[in-house]
Amino acid sequence: MAWSEHVVVRDGVRLACRDRRGPGQPLVLLHGLAGHAGEWEPLARHLSSRHRVVAVDQRGHGASERRPRDVSRAAYVADVIAVVDQLELRQPVLVGQSLGGHTAMLTAAAHPGLVRALVLIEAGPGGPNPNGPADIGGWLDSWPTPFPSYEAAAAFLGGGAVGAGWAAGLEEREGGWWPRFDRDVMVSSLAENAQRSFRHEWEKITCPTLVVLAQSSFIPAQEADEMVRQRPVTASLSIPGTSHDLHLEQPETLHTVLSDFLQSLV
Repeated sequence: MAWSEHVVVRDGVRLACRDRRGPGQPLVLLHGLAGHAGEWEPLARHLSSRHRVVAVDQRGHGASERRPRDVSRAAYVADVIAVVDQLELRQPVLVGQSLGGHTAMLTAAAHPGLVRALVLIEAGPGGPNPNGPADIGGWLDSWPTPFPSYEAAAAFLGGGAVGAGWAAGLEEREGGWWPRFDRDVMVSSLAENAQRSFRHEWEKITCPTLVVLAQSSFIPAQEADEMVRQRPVTASLSIPGTSHDLHLEQPETLHTVLSDFLQSLV
């Protein structure tokens, strides 16, 4: 089953969506910072046999509006609501990785009647991290763009399935392969996360929730433990042999984990 493409417009901002119209419960997949909707392709192929799967290029990313004026957490959340409304997705399950998981979490907290369930992949409430935006900016500055080839980009961005997933988000133009996002937009998108924790929002979530962490996780063990302490009904697990981009490293394992969780919702 191939993707179909949709464009959702909210407040003048264009959002590109990929849609696999399988049967059953709709899923909305939200990528992380500097990511793109296409990185969900390996997982979506598995999921679409039983679910309608919509993957979103979030504002500032991929084929969506590249330089939106507003990159607040509230703007990202409002975009998810617009996608759900305009594509008529009835009580979707939100699945997000990293910053996409944070967006999914805030959406579920602010709109409890809209979301059937929540899956956070390498994501959580976080905490103050004043150096975070600068660290991300420095990492993006280290990219030797333009990359001379797709293969060179994939090798630099981690190699294997991870590098291929990241490189698939690039575009070929002007003598090389370039990101489909701007550095300053990415850094600005992290501004609120650098300032505070979102534990209050985490506590407000009422829908069934699954937290999937990597063995080498970006989420500190103390934060993961605190998430379960605050919401004991949360299901959580760690996938061995994985790192932050576990959805690229082990999509088959993640599919099994998600399928078990989704079946428990029936």
